[in-house]
Amino acid sequence: MSTLAHQFDEQQQEKLQLSLKHFIFRHPGNRWFIRIGIPVIIIQFVIFKFLYPFAGFINGDSYLYLETAYHNFTVNTYPIGYSKFLRLISVFTHSDTVVVAIQYLLLQSSTLSLVFTIFYFYNPARLTKIVLFIFMLVNPVYLYLANYISSDAFFLSLSLIWFTSLLWIMNRPTEKLIIINALVLFMAFTVRYNALFYPIISGVALILTRRKVWMNLVGFSISLLLIGIFTEVTSKKYKEISGYNQFTPFTGWQMANNALYAYRYIDSSHRKKVPMRLQQLDKMVRSYFDSSRDIRTHPVEALVASTVYMWDPRSPLSIYMEGQFKGDSTASALKKWATVAPIMKDYGTFLIKAYPSEFAKHYLIPNAVKYYAPPVEFLDHYSTGIDSVNETAKVWFDYKSTKLRSYFKDYSVTTLDFYPVLTGTMNVILVLSTISFVLLKGYKQYPQLKKGLILVIALWAVNFGFSVFASPIALRFQLFPILVSLAFTFLLVEFLVKAAKGVPQEETNHQEKLKNEKPELTAI
Repeated sequence: MSTLAHQFDEQQQEKLQLSLKHFIFRHPGNRWFIRIGIPVIIIQFVIFKFLYPFAGFINGDSYLYLETAYHNFTVNTYPIGYSKFLRLISVFTHSDTVVVAIQYLLLQSSTLSLVFTIFYFYNPARLTKIVLFIFMLVNPVYLYLANYISSDAFFLSLSLIWFTSLLWIMNRPTEKLIIINALVLFMAFTVRYNALFYPIISGVALILTRRKVWMNLVGFSISLLLIGIFTEVTSKKYKEISGYNQFTPFTGWQMANNALYAYRYIDSSHRKKVPMRLQQLDKMVRSYFDSSRDIRTHPVEALVASTVYMWDPRSPLSIYMEGQFKGDSTASALKKWATVAPIMKDYGTFLIKAYPSEFAKHYLIPNAVKYYAPPVEFLDHYSTGIDSVNETAKVWFDYKSTKLRSYFKDYSVTTLDFYPVLTGTMNVILVLSTISFVLLKGYKQYPQLKKGLILVIALWAVNFGFSVFASPIALRFQLFPILVSLAFTFLLVEFLVKAAKGVPQEETNHQEKLKNEKPELTAI
């Protein structure tokens, strides 16, 4: 009987909950945000496309996505999700402006959904709402990111939608929302393998959720099942291509690339014996390092924790790969890349285990510093500073020529130079304010904020470990945790200001007020 009563109570509570759609468009306190936000979004985009009428392209990345979309490949160098997205749009139009517009609108809508979700559950003060809303609304990085034919904008949008739905699941779970969250997580995984750690964060949210536990477990299982099927299908395809069962060749190449940043500092007198099957590759690597000490003639050696050893055709890893297929003119670039990936993985693993302190000193620590303040990287130029595209882009977007043009003769972009400073400052404030929140026992006054903060800290910490060890760090790769962390940093700073002024907590009263408004539905 008590179980039935509990279920009835849950159903009654759901009927009283305010949907995000209702909260955004019909709540009196939010109407002015919409009246200002929509025109500003449109005006920003129109002005930006006047200045930069063509999409931007990253040499290598963009053309691989287009190649995958054009040939409808099931696997390629990068995950296929973004190429499928481009192919879907191409059913209706080949306009690059439409692609950029969709990417930009997805970014804005997913970001503002997160912002209004924060308004709904945590009820920040009016000034905090205004500052957070304006920062997200006129964030210049969205325009430059969305203008690239790259998975960055699409993946960021999916990540924000996924995280926003997690916040709703923790506080107002519904069956529909749980299924949507599982599907979005799967989609994100097909777009970029950074989503590998997302199930960990979903697991944290599952632990923090007190309602619909079984339904949450089903949703979590569905996402894992879909990811497992995708992984198995991809692995089998790579086995057909390379002869090796591997989910992504990226892993092997990335490990070898990262390890070389430590190995180049190992003196020949301190080298450890390399296994027989790795000796040919090791000999080429040592020969390269011996001949590239002068950074005036080899400027790429001055780069810190980058991916140059993975992609530069002059790197010893690339030269070794080409050597394995000498005389085989039929081997595709993908076959070459995938076939040598296992030995790259073994080589990288050996070097990291053999020289752990050097690896920490010359790769992990520099990469951790980058995480503190991510470099702008490609976003410091329009279309990476290149004023033309290859034939693949010309054909796909129906360009009249391969030449790009913009309002500015100089393709350099300084608009985003503030971001590393902003991110570094935000990281410090986030850590210090979180410590203060705990010391001041804010978790007792704000139980919902406590749960959200635990999720954010889990995201920040897991992403830190994944990024520092497994991938290069740049602003475009880190925007998701940056935006989420920044939003909650605003809330924590407001808490500290209220605590200093002795202002009583309002979270419970706010939730009761929303319940009394008796809106229609409870889905996002």
